[in-house]
Order: sequence, then C-alpha cells, then structure tokens
Amino acid sequence: MKVTKSDIVISAVKPEQYPEGGLPEIALAGRSNVGKSSFINSLINRKNLARTSSKPGKTQTLNFYIINDELHFVDVPGYGFAKVSKTEREAWGRMIETYITTREELKAVVQIVDLRHAPSADDVSMYDFLKHYGIPVIIIATKADKIPKGKWDKHAKVVRQTLNIEPEDELILFSSETKKGKDEAWGAIKKMINR
Repeated sequence: MKVTKSDIVISAVKPEQYPEGGLPEIALAGRSNVGKSSFINSLINRKNLARTSSKPGKTQTLNFYIINDELHFVDVPGYGFAKVSKTEREAWGRMIETYITTREELKAVVQIVDLRHAPSADDVSMYDFLKHYGIPVIIIATKADKIPKGKWDKHAKVVRQTLNIEPEDELILFSSETKKGKDEAWGAIKKMINR
C-alpha cells in the first residue's frame, strides 16, 4: 500500500475518547522495546510519526494514527516492562482489554515479537488472550536483519511453537532496516480490513 498521508489523531485512555467515523482499525501490540514504533514508521514511510524511544514503556495511551484517510493504526502500550508500577501495569491492562474486547472497528491485532528470542510468557499470554476473544492476529517477527538469513527458518519455528500459532494466523518475518516483510505485512493488513 502506498501511504501518502499519515497523522496522529488522538492519544486515548478511555472509550469516549476513541475517534468516531467507523474507519477500520488495526491495533499493534508487543512487548516494550520490541520495535513497534519502528514497524509503524517503516510501514508508513515516515521517520518518526510513531516516536521511538530507547526508554521502554513510553507509550502509555492508545495512540490512534490515521493512514490515507482510510484506516487507523492503534498503538497500544507495550506490555511486560518491569519499571512501571504494578498499579500502572494493571491500569494499562484494563485499558487495552477494554479496547480490544469492545471496539467494533477493530479488525485485527498485529502482535510484534522479536525474531531473535523465543516469545516471552507475556507474548504467549497476549496471543492466548486474542485467540480467546476471537480477534484475528497477524504475527510480525521483527529484527530479521540481526539474524543470518540461513537461520530465519529455525527462529521462525521457535516463534511458531512457543506461541502455538494457529494455522489461520500469519507469521511474517520483518526488518525495519531492510524493509523485509513490508509488502507481506501490508498484504495481511489489507486482507483483514476487507474481510
């Protein structure tokens, strides 16, 4: 997809702040520091629409981005980061859960994992949570450029087995450095929107 226009619409923490207009939404979820912002920026060809930070746990709201006036990306707070208080983590958890389980415009969740490591317990919980609620999932394994090409299959297999990915869910190897997987990611997103 050729992105000619992208902007942040709102940072929301509760349903009454979500944008109106009924555009389809794709949420992006992943552990803090997994490369969510880089993934968004590389899909929309912008350097820093989604702010990348060396300090994990920076996103603390649901950030709605409008893409080409035809869909929203919704960046949800990273999970599994220890430096925020338990109360804060629980509040984020409730905010994310409310959004994912009640938002009619939500078409799918892109779950981002790091291809270099086996998915964490938090990644597994997130995947199970999405499957439990029947939310379509696209798994993006980032940082493929950090692994020799010959080992991609081995690492992909670890991701598949650890998350216990169901046959209908796509696993796409991705690199924001080399743009590997960008077209496949857009293809998978478009399929979800047009279902």
